[in-house]
This record gives sequence, C-alpha cells and structure tokens, in this order.
Amino acid sequence: MKIPKVFVSYSHDSQAHKKWVLDLATRLCNSGVDAVIDQWELRPGDDLPQFMEHNLATCDYVLMVCTAKYVQRANGGLGGVGYEKMIVTSELMKGISSNKVIPLIRQEGTRDVPTFLKTKLFIDLSKSDDFEFGFDELVRTLLNAPLYKKPEIGNSPFQSIESSQPEKTADALLEVMAIVVADFEEGENYSDYGAVLRRISISRIMLDMLIEEAKELGLIRQDSDGDLRLTKKGKFYAIEHKLVDA
Repeated sequence: MKIPKVFVSYSHDSQAHKKWVLDLATRLCNSGVDAVIDQWELRPGDDLPQFMEHNLATCDYVLMVCTAKYVQRANGGLGGVGYEKMIVTSELMKGISSNKVIPLIRQEGTRDVPTFLKTKLFIDLSKSDDFEFGFDELVRTLLNAPLYKKPEIGNSPFQSIESSQPEKTADALLEVMAIVVADFEEGENYSDYGAVLRRISISRIMLDMLIEEAKELGLIRQDSDGDLRLTKKGKFYAIEHKLVDA
C-alpha cells in the first residue's frame, strides 16, 4: 500500500501550538503517514514560498490546522498561511484534487475555518477528551481505511431458495460442514477440532462461532473433548447443499 504524504499547514501562534503540531505530525508518522512540516524540513536560508508550493502540489493531502489566528491570516491573505490559501484556492478553482484539503479544528469554543473551506467537512481535534476519536478518523481517512464500509448488495428476498444458495467458497458455515461431511463419508465417526482448524482458512474465534451456529441449527454435536459429530439433520443439510451426491 502506498504511504500517503501529507503537508501540515498551520500558523505559528505560540510555542505550545507549534509543539502540538509537532506531536500531531509525529503521531501521524508513527501511524503510517508521511507528514511534512516546516519544523523538520526548513532551515535558515531556505526558500519558504518554494517549500510551500512544492508540498502543496505534490502531497496527497493538505491538513489545515485551524486556529483563530490561522483563520484570520487565511481570510486576510496574510503571511505564509495567506500564501498557502492563495495556492490551494487556485488548485480548487481548477478542480484539481479538490478533496485533498482537510480542515482540522484546533481552537476551542468555535469551529471557524477559512472562508474558502466553509463547504468542507472537518475533523474536530479541539477537545482533549475526544482527541483520540478525531485522530482515529483522520488516520483512517489518510490511509483509506474507513471504520464502516458499505456492504455488498445481497440477493433479492423474492428469489427462490434454490437460486439464492450461497457459493461454497463464500459460506464459512458451509465450509465447516463440508469438512465434517467429508470426514463422515470417509468412514470417520467424528471430526477432530484441531484438524478442522488446520484445514480451514479462518480464525479460531470464527470457527468456534460457526460451530456454535451449526450446533444451534442441529447440524452437529460436539463432544466434551471438542470432536464434531454429524447429526441426522446435518446429513439432510449435506444433501440439500450438494456436499454429497444424493
């Protein structure tokens, strides 16, 4: 997976604020994000406008840390913040990577952002109690790892049962039952729990959950030592799902 590179834009409000931004960038780096800030990259004599132009153009994302002073400078076109705002606004006007700018709310008591960012969703990092939730959301956004994903569209509820049977490879319960049925067909009276775990590509926790589901459905019994035994209902299940020749 490509490591995302982000440019952190902020105003030098105070030493405490600079330290907060430095800590944020450090945590981003430790979380798999290549964060770029002036405190690491710039030395006396370096060209500030060139540094800003290069990183605003080449980074995957731009994080704008919004404080009252930052918003004032951006709206007024003042200093480095104003210069960055001018460059970013030009990018947005062209419709180029317009989703790369993410406002971060840092100031307490208000959620003001620069005027040209008013329509953008922001991440609130202003409250220490909720900081971890905001930071998690930020990292997930940068790494394209959302907490929730839209599920796949399932079959119509009005299809016949036969036409909506799941594929064997996509049904974990079916895969477990296929192993138990195969052992039974080979003359074994039970399936060893450990052997089943080694033959299936799922975690032990998931296997235990599937075994419980199969037991609740009456498809198998489980001995005190963990062995799985096929029930009469399980045999009908095997025929219905074509695990054996009828």
